[in-house]
Amino acid sequence: MNSETIVQREVSSKEKVKVEPFLSFGNEDTIFVNGRVITSYTQKRPSSRNSWLKNIIASIRRYSVKTIPNALVEIHLHDQKLQVRTDEEGVFEKQIEVKNPYSVDRLEHVNFTVLEPEQKINSTWVTREVKRFSERQGVISDIDDTVLISHSTDIGKKFWLSISKNAYTRRPLPGVSEFYKELTRHKENPIFYVSSSDWSIYDLIRDFMRYRHIPMGPTLLKDKHLNLRNIWKSGHGNHNHKKDKIEFLFRFFPDMNFFLVGDSGQHDPEIYTEIMKKFPDRVTAVFIRLVDELDAKRKQTLESQVSLENFFFFKTSKEALELAKENQFI
Repeated sequence: MNSETIVQREVSSKEKVKVEPFLSFGNEDTIFVNGRVITSYTQKRPSSRNSWLKNIIASIRRYSVKTIPNALVEIHLHDQKLQVRTDEEGVFEKQIEVKNPYSVDRLEHVNFTVLEPEQKINSTWVTREVKRFSERQGVISDIDDTVLISHSTDIGKKFWLSISKNAYTRRPLPGVSEFYKELTRHKENPIFYVSSSDWSIYDLIRDFMRYRHIPMGPTLLKDKHLNLRNIWKSGHGNHNHKKDKIEFLFRFFPDMNFFLVGDSGQHDPEIYTEIMKKFPDRVTAVFIRLVDELDAKRKQTLESQVSLENFFFFKTSKEALELAKENQFI
């Protein structure tokens, strides 16, 4: 059985599929792209006036989308045409070496379309702008309970928030916008977001950041697809993917140092400790928001692995901002 037959079995003749691109950023000579292939659906833009019932219905629609494994995607970048297949979760990614010299003034775009499964009407092209980074300092941040109030340590509360609220009714941690603007030198330096939430809420996160005036940046989420049966798992489970994605950013930008920002609610302190051990000269400082107090044993374990000299714990964004100023990071 060939790959095209497998793809066709995943999609009925009445369903239309499309590329949903997520990432398109690069360094001086390589562009990284990432996205997924899904059954096409339409979703009305959310509003701050939406009722909780409307938000729940929108969440059901979001998680009813079917991802298409083994789909064939064509990518156009400059004069290059490349093809890539999606994995079992319908996700694809590609690193593309760029022959043309990098210019900060040049506007670059990458285009995507679905070649397989074949459809009666040709699949439309989707375009994304490419953002390249060559700065020496960047920020990598968690999202849940670091930027966005999520109650990650309480599954019931987190689940209710995720389905009953939208991008305009979810609340940020107070002061986080100002803190991140300062940490990125008012958006001169790049910021990357890494989270255990899944790609189904990518649009919600991006709309939320934009609405709350929080510096935007590439957002790397969990590749595991969730559906209506297991949406309550979003943001939970194994967090190894976060460490893998952070390590990818460190390798992809070998000349960039990073601030790491997270919270104590899950495993950010331990993940960032592993990163500090692996890249000892590349972490400028770690900022951990205290969702709950770190018990002595947990803190002692961290101290036994790395120096906590530039490992800061804070309760409010104002306190984090003061710590960054005191240590002349901003």
